[in-house]
Amino acid sequence: MSKVIFVTGAGRGLGTDIGRQALAAGHQVVATGRRPETVLRALGGEQDNLLVTALDITSTDAAQTAVEAAVTRFGRIDVLINNAAAFQAGYFEEISDAQMRAQIETNLFGPMNITRAVLPVMRAQRSGHIVTVSSIAGLVGQEFCVAYAASKFGVEGWMESLRHDVEPFGIRTTIVEPGFFRTELLVDASTSWAELSIDDYAERTETTKAMWQSMNGQQAGDPVKLADALLKVTGLDEPPLRFVAGDDAIATAEAKGQEITQQATASRTLGSALAHAA
Repeated sequence: MSKVIFVTGAGRGLGTDIGRQALAAGHQVVATGRRPETVLRALGGEQDNLLVTALDITSTDAAQTAVEAAVTRFGRIDVLINNAAAFQAGYFEEISDAQMRAQIETNLFGPMNITRAVLPVMRAQRSGHIVTVSSIAGLVGQEFCVAYAASKFGVEGWMESLRHDVEPFGIRTTIVEPGFFRTELLVDASTSWAELSIDDYAERTETTKAMWQSMNGQQAGDPVKLADALLKVTGLDEPPLRFVAGDDAIATAEAKGQEITQQATASRTLGSALAHAA
């Protein structure tokens, strides 16, 4: 069944692949990005089922304008795919306060801005599906990823809780947790490196930065296949709360679950029976 699918960050990477796959499947697509001309070119030009509109996800006004344009053109929004994101790399002490705040602003408040604008439309319809692309870094902290992980852990908590808010209105939510895919997250336009420099971190920073840069374009995951899988998830009557994508991500998520269980068990002696005595 044809749906109206609203995609952020559609100018490159996974967002472009989602847009292309959705159009090929016969859906109506609202494709957004900071540079609409780039989005339009990436998706093959003007099409009857395509609306391209400018969107800076950090702007609440821009979010509202984009959603209004979508409803004016297509009459509804069935699926929101919060895809746009950025990667702030570096060790915590070398990431400036401004960089940390910018990372949270883009990766957490950005999807919140779009979702806040879309939800009144979906509530009126009494149907809809909010899909937010997180990361396996939203489940497991990693070296050199402190800012990115903080933003994605935030996404996880927000989306997991949002489910309870919106399910009574027929709105479903899905958190997507990809492993390493060739999504262009590591290209210069999406990645920022720490502004500060501390001698104690210098050697590790140089080595780790080079390692991350060498990974660009070499990741095992195929973004076209990921886009296809996401569209299949949006077609399910009962979509999952979480969709873990990629063999590496599945193994990591399973290990994390086991680790948390082990830690809870180890905490039982000291952590139980802490209620105030009557």
